[in-house]
Amino acid sequence: MRDETDTFEAGPGVLASSRPLPPSSLRASFAACRAITSAANSSFPFAFRLLPPAKRAAMYALYAYMRVTDDLADEPADTAQKTGACCKRAGAAARGKLAAWRGSLRAALAGHFTHPIHPALVRTVDRFDIPPQYLFDAIDGMETDTEPVRMRTFTELYPYCYRVASAVGLACVRIWGNRPGVAPVASDPSAEAAGIAFQLTNILRDLAEDGTRDRVYLPADELARFGCPPDRWRDPTAAENFRALMRFQIARARDYYRRGAGLLPLLSTEGRAIFHVMHATYRGLLDEIERHDYDVFTRRVRVPKWRKVLVCGSGYFVKWGWL
Repeated sequence: MRDETDTFEAGPGVLASSRPLPPSSLRASFAACRAITSAANSSFPFAFRLLPPAKRAAMYALYAYMRVTDDLADEPADTAQKTGACCKRAGAAARGKLAAWRGSLRAALAGHFTHPIHPALVRTVDRFDIPPQYLFDAIDGMETDTEPVRMRTFTELYPYCYRVASAVGLACVRIWGNRPGVAPVASDPSAEAAGIAFQLTNILRDLAEDGTRDRVYLPADELARFGCPPDRWRDPTAAENFRALMRFQIARARDYYRRGAGLLPLLSTEGRAIFHVMHATYRGLLDEIERHDYDVFTRRVRVPKWRKVLVCGSGYFVKWGWL
């Protein structure tokens, strides 16, 4: 049976020059990536169907890499309610695993594979000319999550958002491709801004969950400005302070969404379609936060299923040139 990898031709780079793989091994690696992606139970892989087979397979490989990396970083979550030595040991263990994962990525790029996803990942890097630094940036960013987090200023928060989100987006646009005549780097500023917007949205949605893990990403100077430190977020007497803080954070995120929207006219047809879906879905999370009066503590903020269906459907209209 024909699958996505049947059209995934070798490029001239790493794999072609180091250790060529038999088609069966490469197929098995892409199958492993697709299995990891499916097991993640995320709605985004549905949007991968907007892409042609080779690009879809590449997105499975990139998503699987990010999923494995994120799981290694989040290992301490199981001990989030514990204190002292237990959490320190868990964080140290996660950092050790991320360090080993970084080393295995370096080895994989040289043609020595120690994980099932490595062949597919490196073929993706090779085929779409993805700078490997983006993959290392993601590890560096997630390493932050292995210990208590405090950000003093937005200037300090920005590099974290870049590493865990923008770097991934910059890799994605290499896979999606730009429209004819647009150089790959031309879309980088907008892709970076979109990644910042997505991660700021994640931070606002996950305030409660991150708090249980001793992670406070909102800048301390801004918390002080609004008179709303973390221990007052749920305090009824500080409710208006918290709303003002959230309005400020959402306004900044929306500014980055506006900058990120500049990516749309630069991308290939299928790239515009998948980015439209991701951009609209994440923006929808901000809408939901506002609609529920900034309550991110008593319920999990989600985009309603009916809206997700509409957004995904509109992706096909974008792909077909109807939007």
